[in-house]
Amino acid sequence: MINVHLKKLRRRVEISAEEEQAIRGVVAETRSVRADQILIRSGEELNNALILFEGWLARSKDLPGGDRQVTGLHVAGDFADLHGFTLKRLDHDVVAFSDCVVGVVPHERLQDITERHPRLARVYWYSTNVDAAINRELALSLGQRSAISRMAHLFCELHMRLNVVGLARSNGYDFPLTQRELAECLGLTLVHANRTIQELRRRNVVELENRQLTILDQRGLEGIAEFDPSYLYL
Repeated sequence: MINVHLKKLRRRVEISAEEEQAIRGVVAETRSVRADQILIRSGEELNNALILFEGWLARSKDLPGGDRQVTGLHVAGDFADLHGFTLKRLDHDVVAFSDCVVGVVPHERLQDITERHPRLARVYWYSTNVDAAINRELALSLGQRSAISRMAHLFCELHMRLNVVGLARSNGYDFPLTQRELAECLGLTLVHANRTIQELRRRNVVELENRQLTILDQRGLEGIAEFDPSYLYL
């Protein structure tokens, strides 16, 4: 299962046979997680990190009134909470948006691999920097892009990220999020999110049915998003 993680790393950097063996050795166990389960709660002490092998995870923060903002999505191949290795707790929850399989990586194994393989420490530092770039792009969407542009942008980004690990088709991908979860990703009300999907459908650029996103017009979707993938560092 860790092959999907290696595939993601190799899309950006070289990984030697020795480094691959070390990476394969960090996973202590795999766990299956049901959709809507909270894997990590804000503030709890962390001794393990998680690699996502299958499914979709989200980082989220809640307001006292119950409103939730998704601050990041993780797809297969991602280290979902690598920064928890140094912070030892998170300021947000990590929740499953679909049924998932995760690899549990004890922090002591991460400590060992970064000491024995300093280049891998830089590789994973690079990975957290890319996560930060994705987060900045989301902040730009929430602050400045229109609803239709930010939704189109997210669809374009996910297509590229899933394609890296072989989980996208040329014209789309599995999309397990509910409309409410999509709205929480984009800072929209449920009604506004639904209207935005309908507008993209009316423009004949995407179709979202039965948890499948079909891209009918790639160039048109990227044009609406003003999508520039350079922040993904591929």
